[in-house]
Amino acid sequence: MAEPSPKRPAAGLAQVILHHWREAVPDDRLAHLIKDASRGLGRALQMRLSEHSVSFGHWTFLRILWNGDGITQRALSEQAGVMEPTTFSALRAMEKLGYIERRQKVGDRKQVFIFLTPQGRALRDKLVPLAEEVNAIALNGLGEQEIASMRKALLAMIDNLARNEAQAVDEHRRMPSTREMADRLKTSPRRAPRAP
Repeated sequence: MAEPSPKRPAAGLAQVILHHWREAVPDDRLAHLIKDASRGLGRALQMRLSEHSVSFGHWTFLRILWNGDGITQRALSEQAGVMEPTTFSALRAMEKLGYIERRQKVGDRKQVFIFLTPQGRALRDKLVPLAEEVNAIALNGLGEQEIASMRKALLAMIDNLARNEAQAVDEHRRMPSTREMADRLKTSPRRAPRAP
């Protein structure tokens, strides 16, 4: 999708996107529609988070930790749905910002557990209202039944996809890391350019 620019303000961009979905590809796959909605939600929230110098990536981890810190990096990765190296990088940055600290628990010297600092915990009162504001904007004009139906449908899709991923793991397939994908792309045979 096109990016807003000084020549094309966000309102104009919204019209371009709506035209795309309503007229150009009205029957396109639902996955694309969900991705555009997710991108819009993410951008709206990131604009607000940036006013507090918090990245969208850190928001994901903060939300999980606000619901219960003292978990391992692996558990945090699983709950966030990202690879451990991504989590490691984010946690290192969050530790430098003073949002989290890593500690070992008494009796478990092998694993490191992630805890919020008072500063990281205090961000909740500032940032959660911003996410609620974005939700309200996104749901403007929708009735309670529409919202309930959408929630039910999205939860069913999440369940279906989680079951499919679990089946893939049982079949010894897994999501490759970014590094693995880069290595695969380096070693994959290059296609010869087409003749004109």
